[in-house]
Formats: sequence, C-alpha cells, structure tokens
Amino acid sequence: MKQTQKHKIDLKTLQAYFLYFILYSVFGWLYEVTLETVIYRWGFSNRGVLFGPYCPVYGVGAFAFLFAINPLLRGKPWKKRLMLVPVVYVLSALLATAIELITSYLCEFAIGYIPWDYTAYKYNFQARIALSTSLRFGLGGLIFLYLLQPLFEKMNAKLSDRTRTVIFSVILGLFLLDIVVHLAQLLF
Repeated sequence: MKQTQKHKIDLKTLQAYFLYFILYSVFGWLYEVTLETVIYRWGFSNRGVLFGPYCPVYGVGAFAFLFAINPLLRGKPWKKRLMLVPVVYVLSALLATAIELITSYLCEFAIGYIPWDYTAYKYNFQARIALSTSLRFGLGGLIFLYLLQPLFEKMNAKLSDRTRTVIFSVILGLFLLDIVVHLAQLLF
C-alpha cells in the first residue's frame, strides 16, 4: 500500500513539474514576443525553437531556479525571504545567464544557428549573452521565485488528481507532437 501511495505522489509531482515547465516556457515566449512587438516594435515572430507558443529554455531556467535557488527561500518567514532578495537576484542573473550561454552553443550545434543575437548590446560575450539581459534575468528570477511559483503551487494544489492528469496528458501529447514534427521537418 505504501509503495502505491509513494508512486502516486511521485506521479503527481512529475505532472506538476511538467506543467510548471510548460507554464514558464509559455511565459518566456510571451515575454519574448512582447519585447519584439510592443517594446522594440520589430513585428511578430515565433520566438521559440518549436512551433508552439513556448520557449523551452525558460522552462529549463525555471527548473534551475526551483532546484538551485528556491531551497534558500523555502520554509523561511517572509521577513527573512525579503532579506534574501539581493542574493536571489544575483544568483538568478548568474544562473540564467549560464543557461543562456550553454543553450546558445546547443542551438548552434543542433539547429545550426543561435535564435538571438546580442551584437548590438554594449556589453556582450560573442553576441550570445549580454549584461542587460542578465540584469533582466535577475528580475525575472525574483518574479518567478517570489510571486509566480507560490501562485502556481497553490493553483496546482487545488487541482484534483484526475484534472491534473488530463491536463498533463493533453499538454504532454501536444508538446511531444510538436517535437516530432519539428524534428521531422529538420531531418527531411
């Protein structure tokens, strides 16, 4: 009985983490598209490397924040959490910048190009990372860890197991289909 209960908890956690991944990937895509269309006025382009409205690198960044930085905050009273804002900001900026740098090399290897170019930014490294984006990543980490993740955890807790499983299954199916179609298009 305990093994079944443990398995159920593990599945529930897995589903929740996947849904968090997708949510942050969608938020990343919305952020990128908003920057292009509203702030910079360059016009719309799909900012993701897949067809759907998501940038998986933001989901990866969210996981990195969850596992590397969130433990510093978890269980602490709000006063202590607020005192950690400068530390969380710097760690978020550094971690997200490292992920962006690694992702640039992976994208260049896998798809033949880097989906962004920071050549025009004053302080950049090989046009792959830039100081101004790193500073925004720090702010994004604060928003993620102090506002969005607690909200998403509350929303997830309110879902029934059945509802979570249905949502998870549908989104996973669409996401995997997107990956397969994208890979097929690259290969053929």
